[in-house]
Amino acid sequence: MTDAAVPVPWAPGAPTLDRVPREVRELSEEPTGADAGTQDAVLLFVGGPLDGRVEIREARLGEPLPTITHVHLHGGPKVVHRYDLTPLGPRAGVYRLRPRQPVRDRSVAD
Repeated sequence: MTDAAVPVPWAPGAPTLDRVPREVRELSEEPTGADAGTQDAVLLFVGGPLDGRVEIREARLGEPLPTITHVHLHGGPKVVHRYDLTPLGPRAGVYRLRPRQPVRDRSVAD
C-alpha cells in the first residue's frame, strides 16, 4: 500500500465525522468500575485550522479545558481561533470553532 492510499484523519477536505475511526467513536460510552477515572479522553475538533484533528488527552492531565485558544503565527498578523468543548460523555468531547466576534482596534483614536 502506498502512502497516498493510507487515510490521514486530519487531511483537509475529508468529511469531518467520517475521519474518526469507529473505535474512537465507541470510546464515548460511559466507563464503569475502577477504570472510570483513569481513562484517557478522546477530543475531536470541528471547524477552523484544527478541523478533523483527533486528540487523546491523557487521564493524568485531568478534565479537558472548556475552551482552547489556537494562535496561528505566520508572515502576517496573528490569527486567533477559539474552540468551545461540547461533552459527548465523561471521556469524549467535541471542540467546535467559536463564531468570530468583531474586534475593535483600540490602537487608533476615533
